[in-house]
Amino acid sequence: MRPAPLPSDHSPLVRKLESIFPLDDHERQALLDLPMQVAAFKEGQDVVREGDRPSRSFVILSGFTCTYKMTGDGKRQIVTFGVAGDMPDLQSLHLKVLDISVATLTPCSVGFIQHEDLWNLCLRQPRIAAAFWRETLVEGAAFREWVVNVGRREAYPRMAHILCELLVRLRAVGLAEDHTCDLPITQTEFADALGVTTVHVNRVLQQMRAEGLIETKGSRLNIPDWERLKAIGDFDPTYLHLRRDEAVP
Repeated sequence: MRPAPLPSDHSPLVRKLESIFPLDDHERQALLDLPMQVAAFKEGQDVVREGDRPSRSFVILSGFTCTYKMTGDGKRQIVTFGVAGDMPDLQSLHLKVLDISVATLTPCSVGFIQHEDLWNLCLRQPRIAAAFWRETLVEGAAFREWVVNVGRREAYPRMAHILCELLVRLRAVGLAEDHTCDLPITQTEFADALGVTTVHVNRVLQQMRAEGLIETKGSRLNIPDWERLKAIGDFDPTYLHLRRDEAVP
């Protein structure tokens, strides 16, 4: 791992925070100046584990992650997917023992930032501290929406909802065009997020393709009928609390 600043003013962290909070040039530069250690992770590696007591948090610079919990009998429940710009373990700045694990779904580049540097930044820049606070509140809102999705929707609208969310989140940080994005998430990973079997996920996706709701080519997802998919998934992006109207297709 090597110390490095964030790569440019289009850095994933800046883009993510600006999607939910207005930043000025001075605040952007303060984020760009944060020292970090950049590390590469292979697919299927834990970045942090439940029970860890970390002295740093990390930002996803590229790739996809999942935040998950394990049951006593070894079953995994994914509680959110992470995309570039997200800080999945930001809570460790205040909660000293992690109650979640974060794993890579694809090869990922992540940047570790020492808690001491984050604390100093927040003390110097109270609006950035407010942006981080808002980020954790939005994360909490998303968790509540996922509880409703898994607990009260059937598998078909459940999948529609999660596809809508991922497209909107990727679009907000510049990783989707219109209704098309790269989504390298396997059926097994969707099954762990939706609380159904892999076979059920396969059937749902086949039905969605047959009905013209989605098109897939490799990891590429296209949604030809956005309004219909939103309606089926009962999807309202309000809980993501995005700043920019254009972030929503």
